[in-house]
Amino acid sequence: MPETHQEHGIVTAGGGQSSAPVGRERDLFHEEARSYAEQLVEHPRNRCEIIVGDARRVLHDFPAGHFQCVVTSPPYWGLRDYGMGGQIGAEASVDAYIDDLVRLFHEARRTLAENGTLWLNIGDSYTSGGRTWRDVDEKNKGRAMDYRPATPDGLKSKDLIGVPWKLAFALQADGWYLRTDIIWNKPNCQPESVKDRPTRSHEYIFLFSKSERYFYDSEAIMEAAQDPRQKAKNRRTVWNINTEPYPGSHFAVYPRALVQLCVAAGSRIGDRVLDPFFGSGTTGVVCNELGRNCIGIELKPDYAELALERLLKGR
Repeated sequence: MPETHQEHGIVTAGGGQSSAPVGRERDLFHEEARSYAEQLVEHPRNRCEIIVGDARRVLHDFPAGHFQCVVTSPPYWGLRDYGMGGQIGAEASVDAYIDDLVRLFHEARRTLAENGTLWLNIGDSYTSGGRTWRDVDEKNKGRAMDYRPATPDGLKSKDLIGVPWKLAFALQADGWYLRTDIIWNKPNCQPESVKDRPTRSHEYIFLFSKSERYFYDSEAIMEAAQDPRQKAKNRRTVWNINTEPYPGSHFAVYPRALVQLCVAAGSRIGDRVLDPFFGSGTTGVVCNELGRNCIGIELKPDYAELALERLLKGR
């Protein structure tokens, strides 16, 4: 579909128009979703715009330096089938998946302020062991898939692939400053039936910066100190945060408490935040809570509808 350039935004903070022309494959101001969009424009606390399209194309139309930070969680490789042609995460090889994300975040870096940051949540996965599909799991219905990628070259059946670090090093090689890894520990993690390894209860968050010197508000995310003589201490790199289910069709909703830390440390009130994998809209909900402006890009229209609903409800 050829891209068109439109001056209006889908949702804006004060009911006005987006400041940047953006190429869109489909925009929720049109057709059957217009009533939702109208409600959001009138919503007094909404500061979020949603664009339905492929972020690999949509990002090209944003000007350089437009955003202060990026907070996002891309689809994990080979773990979910979102039913969209060309979806990231469904590549035939893990190398192709990494390449897709490196290209996307290369363009996202162009849209960042020189002192901007990228907060990237990413999980790992195991080789499929030659299996070509995965059955429905009653505890986790999103696990069902009618395809499974082949075992990557050089790995064996049952190997942990190491996707987060493969991606982190690839982004570092592409020019990002890799500043720290953060362990998101999930106290209420999904149980596993495995008996030959520990149950995985963590994912990674990587903090990248565009430049050597960058904006980072350490005071905004201080944590409680164990020493009673201290009021607080610098935030550590293990974050104990429960998962947060949302009643809807989206398979993977990262919790607001996780996003709050990233947005608070990476931006100021009134700054622009980008989420190129908007999903169910958690980043937008948090930006509304914290007084940031947000643009979310989502490939799947059904998930954009879910995000609109969440923004209306404010949760």
